[in-house]
Amino acid sequence: MIPFSPPRVDDRIVEEVVDALKSGWITTGPKTKLFEKRLAEFTTASKIVCLNSGTAGMELMLSWFGVGEGDEVIIPSYTYTATANAVVHKGATPVMCDVGDDFNIDVNKIESLITERTKVIIPVDVGGMPCDYDELYSLVRSKKIRSLFTPNNERQELLGRVLILADAAHSIGAKYKGQNSGVLADASAFSFHAVKNLTTAEGGALAVNMPDRFDHERIYKELNVKALHGQTKDAFAKVKKGGWRYDVIEPGYKYNMTDILASIGLVELERYEEDTLAKRRYIFDRYTKELGKNDWAITPTYETDDKISNYHLYMLRIKGITEHERNLIIYEIYEQDVAVNVHYQPLPMLTYYKKMGFNVDHYPKAFENYTHEISLPVYYDLSDEDIDTVINAVVTAYEKVMEKSRAQKAV
Repeated sequence: MIPFSPPRVDDRIVEEVVDALKSGWITTGPKTKLFEKRLAEFTTASKIVCLNSGTAGMELMLSWFGVGEGDEVIIPSYTYTATANAVVHKGATPVMCDVGDDFNIDVNKIESLITERTKVIIPVDVGGMPCDYDELYSLVRSKKIRSLFTPNNERQELLGRVLILADAAHSIGAKYKGQNSGVLADASAFSFHAVKNLTTAEGGALAVNMPDRFDHERIYKELNVKALHGQTKDAFAKVKKGGWRYDVIEPGYKYNMTDILASIGLVELERYEEDTLAKRRYIFDRYTKELGKNDWAITPTYETDDKISNYHLYMLRIKGITEHERNLIIYEIYEQDVAVNVHYQPLPMLTYYKKMGFNVDHYPKAFENYTHEISLPVYYDLSDEDIDTVINAVVTAYEKVMEKSRAQKAV
């Protein structure tokens, strides 16, 4: 069976994890702090805070910005539920926006959704392809939208506009107009989950890149306090001579990353751009070259004049099929021992959000993209033979299902 996205675990990873175990630091310690430093260098972000998930990054930033009950946060209707859940956890109201052909939020549809309650927009770099950040900033900086912004605290007043918080769970290493994911928004939440390009098994990070009028060192300290139960010192700081005493200045969260996780990330980051991304690009190119020969295949765009993906998800779409036909094609691909996936079910299709009153009929592009989409395996150890097997499985499955479908319609 060809799996969908297994992590890369080799001797270098094992050795670094063993080093962490033997060091005596298995919670937040020197490796976590070094990983933060290396990530900041890689992304060029002003500050990086390493956490236990990408979701934690979004929730932490929403909390820092003072988002709460009565506030609204605009999100795409086509994303993983974590994007919406982070908003709900803060007591705020998610406001969903339809997406474009690239699966990312449709900036042209955002303006009509902005009200005096809007505090944040969370664009999602679906599949690793950056959103239209210049257009987003033009919108939130416009005189009309600024006039609607109603700050509730000093941080919101200092920013003076809607915050852009990127759900960059997919996009570390992607580029937009020559800039790295991590500096494209006021803050960006990365995920290092097991299926991500750069993994720490579980884990994430928040990259902070606020305007220059903000003190980034102060923000970093405030975020660390929030990420550790509101405690003013972490375990690493407390072991210094006379450093045992701490205070708790707010009821924070438990979001810190451990050195065991960071040790994996340090290895992954060192070889990420030249090795990991190069292999993923190779797989994308092979899929596109072969599947693109079929007039029914819509291959994903992963490079334009302004954008370069990090090749996280190969989101193939199939023209003219129904949701049922797509599901049958997936079944037939699995029958050939190839694992595929669907990214994602639009949020309004999920029970919790349906109960909140969301209806997928109001997001036609999100639903259309979903019904046609199949994500293909992409991982470092995928061989040329495996790639050929995946391609043949997709083509064979499509032909089998559509031949049967055409025969049924002819009856």
